[in-house]
Amino acid sequence: MRVCVVEDQALLLKSLSELLASAEGVELAGSHLTAEAALLQTDWAQVDVLLSDIDLPGVSGVELIRRVKAQWPHVNCMAYTVYEDRSTVFAAIKAGACGYLIKGSAPEDVLLALKELQAGGAPMSPRVARKLLLEFQSTPADQRPAADVSELLTTRELEVLKGIEQGLSYKEIAQSLSLSTHTVHGHLKHIYEKFQAHGRRDAIATARRLGVL
Repeated sequence: MRVCVVEDQALLLKSLSELLASAEGVELAGSHLTAEAALLQTDWAQVDVLLSDIDLPGVSGVELIRRVKAQWPHVNCMAYTVYEDRSTVFAAIKAGACGYLIKGSAPEDVLLALKELQAGGAPMSPRVARKLLLEFQSTPADQRPAADVSELLTTRELEVLKGIEQGLSYKEIAQSLSLSTHTVHGHLKHIYEKFQAHGRRDAIATARRLGVL
């Protein structure tokens, strides 16, 4: 598993980089203080996982995740931040993050979360997960805005899913969105993972049930 780390605190970046570099089965693919440096200096085709702070100077971590997922959908993204509020969590998820870790997590928990993310899971710090679950449970089903659920998908993933709903082939979707068929396949793979779907019909049914389509 090749991991790129972006963190604006030099000491924390050094600590994370050393942790990853020494971990079995993990290769440090990049270590950067800014999103701009990460975008310019990283060979993203060779990266499996992005671990990024949210509160970065210049281009934010959320925007970094959005750009990476748009161009390299195979990269699994993990937000790593001190923020636990709902708006920040959903902004990261909407951008394409499938994991959300709070800073201060034990080193072994960071490694475990990264491996779980790469294996297709969606690791989230317990405090954040509990907050979101309690909020969801306290809101009547008929009052839960569809936007809350649709934020699980990026704009591009939603476009791909709509193409699938219309019965278009990978090639037709790729042409309509000016993407490669490989990129379309990558977006669809992430849709399946997020919805825990077993195929096109399952993904479409889930999206309709949740109010995404």
